[in-house]
Amino acid sequence: MYQSIKHWSSADQPREKLLHIGSKSLSEAELIAILMRNGTKNRSALDLAKELLAAHDHSLAAVAKLSIHEIVKIKGIGEAKAVTIAAALELGRRRATENAIQKSHISSSLDAYDLIHSGMRDLTREEFWIILLDRRSKVISVEEIHIGGMSAMVVDPKIIFQRALERKASSVILSHNHPSGTPSPSIEDIRLTEKVKLAGSYIDIKVIDHIIIGDGAYYSFADEGKL
Repeated sequence: MYQSIKHWSSADQPREKLLHIGSKSLSEAELIAILMRNGTKNRSALDLAKELLAAHDHSLAAVAKLSIHEIVKIKGIGEAKAVTIAAALELGRRRATENAIQKSHISSSLDAYDLIHSGMRDLTREEFWIILLDRRSKVISVEEIHIGGMSAMVVDPKIIFQRALERKASSVILSHNHPSGTPSPSIEDIRLTEKVKLAGSYIDIKVIDHIIIGDGAYYSFADEGKL
């Protein structure tokens, strides 16, 4: 017989467990149940959370890639619950990037990849970011420039270097993801890199790399001798 979470013993209720034992003691399903707050007439929030995870191989990384439309395919998870879940996962991504920035000094393409891959790996559409560096190659900031298709016509060098000048950056690393999982550069990627590099040379801000993030791999223009 179905029984809502509020009628469970306090030791089994996810919120009570978090309050008295701490968040690390909870399963991923229990944490998601807390975000959803309540279930439906016949199913608890924990049941819904378990179904969401089971539908995606019990992988939090897979759930993090879902759109709102995909999350609400689970019967009982409406738009409000889906938005809350998506917001929490986005906060997790941003925290990971922020922590990386605070301790980052870029001396190789791997350093750049390590800085941004946690924020880019779950994206379902292409995004173009820049890493701004000071004269000692310490990270000043990581900034989103464009969301959507990659195009030399869409990604405007003026915006890139306006951000660089505002932050007093000495150099910049370009980066974008390939949701297909293959990091090999397209002709458009190559043209864009050349265009931005040339623009930077006029104002003495060097483009030191362009990192393309794929599925567990990356491509570096600098490593391949393309800069």
